[in-house]
Amino acid sequence: MADYDEFGMLHENASEAGLVVEPPSVDRRWVDAPSGNRLSALVWGDGPPELVLLHGGAQNAHTWDTVALALGRPLVAIDLPGHGHSDWRTDGDYRPQAMATDITAVAEQLAPDAATLVGMSLGGLTALTALATTPGLADHLVLVDITPGVNQEKAAEIAAFVDGPPEFESFDALLERTMAFNPTRSRSSLRRGVLHNARERDDGTWVWRYDQLGDRLLDLDTQFLDLWEAVSALTVPVTLVQGGLSPVVDDDDVAELRRRQPSAEVIVVDAAGHSIQGDQPVELARILDGIAST
Repeated sequence: MADYDEFGMLHENASEAGLVVEPPSVDRRWVDAPSGNRLSALVWGDGPPELVLLHGGAQNAHTWDTVALALGRPLVAIDLPGHGHSDWRTDGDYRPQAMATDITAVAEQLAPDAATLVGMSLGGLTALTALATTPGLADHLVLVDITPGVNQEKAAEIAAFVDGPPEFESFDALLERTMAFNPTRSRSSLRRGVLHNARERDDGTWVWRYDQLGDRLLDLDTQFLDLWEAVSALTVPVTLVQGGLSPVVDDDDVAELRRRQPSAEVIVVDAAGHSIQGDQPVELARILDGIAST
């Protein structure tokens, strides 16, 4: 397998999305977090970051690449603990409540003036927790296809993929499994995603970069329900961007969000599943640009 150049494929992202953009300024940074772990992030643009983006479980900061290209705004995309190039937690605890302090520290160091905090799935619940405990962290919270109402049934297909085999005999074997779980995505986009999210061992086998929970997989039916109180504690505007094809957020979740935050805005993106940033990145960028402009 050729050497991995994490920024060498951005032209593919732009081309597939129909974007005509100048070569971006983006580099990787590391921050020593309060937990003692080192967290990594991608810093886009030359000016003060305006947004902080948090990916979902079993993803990494590169999931936002096309969104970042389409936005054209300075921003920071953080690798959650145990994901991407960030350290794995020695306690194996990847609950939002356990990660929020580290994420807050990274955001405050790399993007102290960012007004918009965006989180998808597990990253969304982590962003929610961080902002509820540190109200000055951002002026607007964007939840991408997630609420504390997520449960095992709604996330069944996602869990089946994430908690799959711990290793693969080849890159092609890993890619084929990824394609089977993402039939609407192009092979080239999934190939990039796998290259960003996996690594080759010396013996030629491939493993994911993220820390698989395995037997530590927590019960989603009860794990996040207490985070509804964090929703109630928010003092900033909230926008939920919902995937029109995703089962993760249902009508009851939207109703509960609006009950606790009556001013919350809900935007449904048609033809998008749970990973809206992968299915409809330009549309998501348009939504985020509108929020960042207010």
